[in-house]
Amino acid sequence: MPWYTNLSVLEQVLFWISVVASVLLVVQIILMLCSFAGVDADGDGAFDGDMDTDGGLSFFSLKGITAFFALGGWCGFAAATYLPGNVWAPVLIAVFTGSAALVGVGFAMKAISRLQCSGNLVPEKLTGLTATVYVSIPAGRAGRGKITLTAQGKYMEIDAVTDEEERISTDEQVKIVSYTDDFAVVERNNK
Repeated sequence: MPWYTNLSVLEQVLFWISVVASVLLVVQIILMLCSFAGVDADGDGAFDGDMDTDGGLSFFSLKGITAFFALGGWCGFAAATYLPGNVWAPVLIAVFTGSAALVGVGFAMKAISRLQCSGNLVPEKLTGLTATVYVSIPAGRAGRGKITLTAQGKYMEIDAVTDEEERISTDEQVKIVSYTDDFAVVERNNK
């Protein structure tokens, strides 16, 4: 490798940082394609590589840091090759482009996380919706009936009670007043 021996120390350091980070980046992409995207740092799930777990914007993830070193290293290496003898310009270019990659990956992961759906029922979103009685609902919370509706992107069958003085019969339209624990409180729909 005569070309490698002709490189300056800065070029050699940036070259090896770039190669190692690029290999790690390729491994991460292969793991993501094989559906192992949740395993970033170790296999037991104790640490997934993300330092921000509340669903916010996380720049300092394993993917972001790897992209920082891969892109920053290659751009710094290219700058060091074309600007021989200059140390600060390649380092600044490496830090700038690496930071851009880090921010870009952070925003990309945030956008990807918005595409995910947990499938959990969000009770606050049920209040005020109209449903159809599937099994009649006894008056005064004397027992439970069932209602059906389509909400949050799926068809649901939910237990229901009412505070009304008369039983609500099958196929009547009702309005969900509240949702607590595992049942809905409904009233007749006055439309």
